[in-house]
Order: sequence, then structure tokens, then C-alpha cells
Amino acid sequence: MLNPPTMLHNYKRNVYSQYGEDGVLEKIFEILPELDRWCVEFGAWDGSFLSNTKNLIESKNYSAVLIEGNEKKSAELKKQHSSKTNVYTINSYVGFSENDSLDEILSEIPIPKTFDLLSIDIDGNDYHVWKALKKYHPKVVVIEFNPTIQNEVRFVQAADLNINQGSSLRSIVELGGEKGYELVFVSKVNAIFVKKEFYGLFELESNSIEELRLDSDLITNLFVGFDGTVFIDGFGKLPWHGIEINQSKIQSLPGFLRTFKSNYNFMQRRLYSIFEFVKSKSA
Repeated sequence: MLNPPTMLHNYKRNVYSQYGEDGVLEKIFEILPELDRWCVEFGAWDGSFLSNTKNLIESKNYSAVLIEGNEKKSAELKKQHSSKTNVYTINSYVGFSENDSLDEILSEIPIPKTFDLLSIDIDGNDYHVWKALKKYHPKVVVIEFNPTIQNEVRFVQAADLNINQGSSLRSIVELGGEKGYELVFVSKVNAIFVKKEFYGLFELESNSIEELRLDSDLITNLFVGFDGTVFIDGFGKLPWHGIEINQSKIQSLPGFLRTFKSNYNFMQRRLYSIFEFVKSKSA
């Protein structure tokens, strides 16, 4: 008998993680064979706050590579692990070019090519840095997605270190498939993948996004009425700024033109022609 798709949700537990990832990862590593007890995390911040690796380092004696671009937090990270000879702390931003990719950064560390866990959390270019990883093939990948985007949407932000938009879960799952990974767990903001060769060990009935993603309360939906009115449904806020989205300010048509177009009177048709002309010139 196969396990329900949400089987791993039963093991959610936070020690340092944010949405139960610590417990889920412990269960995953109970299932996987031949562990090498190495993990990599970036951005690792101070090494404790919402960390997906600290529990493994502390309770399972994992060796680790912890990478953080912020100089102050990287110093805290280094201080925290100064007594551990098997933990490498690096002050660097991980990019997607030959010079700053994770492949390049890890090339100086004696870490197995198929280390156990890679955790990616850089609030934007997560998709691109995973895509750029070619030489290393971690058994498990935890990667952040943008939780405001609907399941069916394909969206990948531009590959630009100055942009923080994130990518949709759908797009990240498709990238995982291209790289030889299968989705096994989705938290509020993180997706967890295992290499395809291990997926069968979990005996899941399905691993569809729709069945694995239980928490979608940050999604804001937009839809359009027949009269051209744009409506907001769902969360309705910018979650990282705490600002409510004002429905009246996102309208594309002025109020006097918001009616079914075939019902326009003579004056509305004239005004719509002018409005359409002005819009085309400003586009």
C-alpha cells in the first residue's frame, strides 16, 4: 500500500527551521541509504535563525559548508562554529556565473560530489543558482519559492543579483525535473526534492504540487469582471512589507468605461477610442 502524498507532513518539527523542515529532513535521511553527513546552506544568515542545517550539525554531527554574503552575519556565523573543524564558513554571495557559482565556491572544500543536503534561501535568485549547479549532485535539495504565486503559474525572475522577486513553485519543480529530482514535500515557503533514484523509497501515491502544497494562504488572486473591473481575492497584501493592495488603484479602466463594452453608448465609445489611443502611445 502506497503512502499518501502528504506523508512527510506528519514529521514536521522545528528545532531551528521555520515550517517544520527539521523534522521532515530527519525523516528523509532515515529513508535514504548511504549518507555521507555533509550539508551546504546559503544564505546561512547567522547559522541559527531559520536554519535548515544547524539541527543536522548539532544532533547528527554533520560536516557543513555555510555561506553568507552579509559581512556582519557571516562574522557571527564564523564565531558560532569556530570550534568545529568540520564546519566551513564562507563570506560570499552565491551567483550563477563561472566565477561566483556554487560549483566554484565548493571546489576548494573536500566535500563529496553527492553530499546529503543543499539548502538554498537567497530571496530571489534561488532558481538560477540551482540551475547553475553542474558539478555537484546533492541527494536532497531544499529551495525557497515565492509563496504568493498560484500553483499553476510559471514565473522565473530575471537572473539579476539586484532583484528580489523569487520564482514560482511550478517553475522550480520543472527545473528539478530537468536536473533529475522529484518533489517530496512543500512547506509554506520551501520545496524539498530528492534525487529521482531515491524517490521510489518514499512510496508516495503522488507528488503533484496540488496535493503536496497544503499552505497557500499568502496567495493573492486577481480576476476580471466582464465590465473590465479588476478584483482582488485572497491574502490581498504585500506579505514582506505589510501593505494592503488597494483594489481601486490597480484598475486599468477609468470608472466611466467599466461596463460591458458592447453596451457602450455613443459618448463612451468616443471616450474609449481616445483612451485606447492614449494608452497605445504611452506603452
